[in-house]
Amino acid sequence: MRPWIVWATGLLAYIVAVLDRTTLGVSGLQAADRFAANPSVLSSFVVLQVIVYAGAQVPAGLLLDRFGSRILIVSGAGLMATGQLVLALSESLPAAFAARAVVGLGDAVTFISVLRLVPHWFKPSQVPLVTQLTGICGQLGQVLSAVPFLALLTGSGWTPAYLSVAVFGVVAMALALALVRNTPHGRVVAAETTTVHDILASVKTVWLRPGTRLGFFTHMGTQFSVTVFALMWGVPYLTVAQGLSTTVAGSLLTLSVVVAITAGIAIGIFTGRHPHRRSRLVLAIIASNALIWTVVLALPGRAPLWLLVTLIVIISVGGPGSMVGFDFARTFNPSATLGTAQGMVNMGGFLAALLVMQSMGLILAHAGDYSAASFRVAWAVQYAVWVLATVGILITRSKARKLMRVEQERMLLEGFEAHPPR
Repeated sequence: MRPWIVWATGLLAYIVAVLDRTTLGVSGLQAADRFAANPSVLSSFVVLQVIVYAGAQVPAGLLLDRFGSRILIVSGAGLMATGQLVLALSESLPAAFAARAVVGLGDAVTFISVLRLVPHWFKPSQVPLVTQLTGICGQLGQVLSAVPFLALLTGSGWTPAYLSVAVFGVVAMALALALVRNTPHGRVVAAETTTVHDILASVKTVWLRPGTRLGFFTHMGTQFSVTVFALMWGVPYLTVAQGLSTTVAGSLLTLSVVVAITAGIAIGIFTGRHPHRRSRLVLAIIASNALIWTVVLALPGRAPLWLLVTLIVIISVGGPGSMVGFDFARTFNPSATLGTAQGMVNMGGFLAALLVMQSMGLILAHAGDYSAASFRVAWAVQYAVWVLATVGILITRSKARKLMRVEQERMLLEGFEAHPPR
């Protein structure tokens, strides 16, 4: 029972992180009025969030390896609560940007810290499924921002709504401080790296492990498409280019969450039972994403609704598919550097999403409209990422398998030398 209590407490902090991540997305109009910001300035909030989140992953991983999950979950919740408090009380645009950066920093340390708890508290056979459940249940934060937070924002105004989110963060911080422990023994072995040279050497060592890079390219190839769609360009594409109503577009995004939950459970069970088939599953997810986008973009005009629904369903599998990358990191890295490895993996999808979002913005700005023809060119940027990720997976998978065979042969030889036949 205790492992589930520890995990659920960490999960609550992650749900709060997703809530904090998505509050600005549902309060865009109110933010524009409060901070006198035009649409381009508001979109920069999303870009800033992704930059801070991705850029903080390796430092967060290093801190996680040194201090353990408990301190980082508590610190992350405190940072996010502070940022939301500033947003609640300030009307200054520079202060809002700074607050958003602080929220992004707290968000960045939370997810990998919760994931780090899983292999310490659960049996190896349970780890893939619990990892998937972490990502799935965390999306409840998006539901909280879309329903109760939005209702409070509409009914009571900006300050009460954001203050309530800040209080929620303080509660998560207090619970994590009281209930979360790094291991069943309540402690974690800290890394011995102290100098900058040692830290850089440790980061290099972790990155050079084929399993880390396999996880990085897995996360990159599976996650970015649905992230770009959900965070920035999905609603304009559906409403302006495809002519759907805002209500229908919102329903499709809700469908995306439902699909992610269902697919996450299935992927968690599959990878737990068939660990040697994980990379094949990832390649199939990438191929299906590329194929459905090819079908949609090849149409000369607007796509039928059933095809757009199919598009949403298929790309939404990429979210839970990216979680397999963390499983690769766990498999091929020792516990002492697992946080750094998970941070590196988590960078993959968000760096790709950032580059694609920015590239699409430049293409659409050059085109001067949000037409289907303009979006057809803009969405084509995705193919470069899929090719890079696929090549990266194939190369690193081969190296990881070779390394695993060498390790198995070494262990057999050591066992033979320790117990020679009589």
